[in-house]
Amino acid sequence: MAVNAKIIAVSYLNTIPFIYGLRHHSNVGADLLLAPPATCYQKFLNGEADIALMPVAMVPSLPDAEIITDYCIGAVGKVRTVVLMTNSPISKVRRIFLDAHSKTSVQLCGYLAKNLWKIEPEWVLMADYEQLNHAEEGDAFLLIGDKVFDNEGKFAYTYDLSAEWQKSTKMPFTFAVWVARKGLSYEVRDELQAAFTFGIEHIYEAILESDYADREYAYEYLTENIDFLFDIQKHNALKKFWDYGLKIEPKVNPG
Repeated sequence: MAVNAKIIAVSYLNTIPFIYGLRHHSNVGADLLLAPPATCYQKFLNGEADIALMPVAMVPSLPDAEIITDYCIGAVGKVRTVVLMTNSPISKVRRIFLDAHSKTSVQLCGYLAKNLWKIEPEWVLMADYEQLNHAEEGDAFLLIGDKVFDNEGKFAYTYDLSAEWQKSTKMPFTFAVWVARKGLSYEVRDELQAAFTFGIEHIYEAILESDYADREYAYEYLTENIDFLFDIQKHNALKKFWDYGLKIEPKVNPG
């Protein structure tokens, strides 16, 4: 059965196996849109997409949506692309500038600040990434996605939020899951599952076909940092994040 649907996915390196599968699996003829995590949520909410790779912090606010595949964007240990960068030890951090593209990462940072790092920083929206070049003592910067690669090594300390979550909970972390509105047929689910399996089995080919073909870190990142299987451990970890992580809302000041 052919899948004819509007699908939206995150426009980062970690999604290219999914994109490759959607484009090359013979029974998927979907319109594919790529966008930052927050935009994926808004377009799904507005009815501009039928199926979405959804940031997990947003899923509970979508009563008509359900998780539809056994795949996700997750990590066991370091994820590398959701980090807090600073020139101060975490205990000395007094102000955190937040990347606005992912509520999941912001909520996770808030959870860790309260439960692991035991700090109460000022939270500031980082609208201009030029702020990275003007860090003051006690400043830290939450960065997500591909921009992390461009800033690796620029700060004295880097705290990987997935690794910090695992340190705090002994669990893996899931950043995004595939959702659709309730009632999606099992035939369509099966075709999507097959497409994503195909893409993950062809990560090398997916990189070569993407804009990341010249990035030396791409294959290592997709095979060692990202864990795509939404297994029972990630199900349980996601429930914990929903039960506890979403209750801690950083009070953000405009940048």
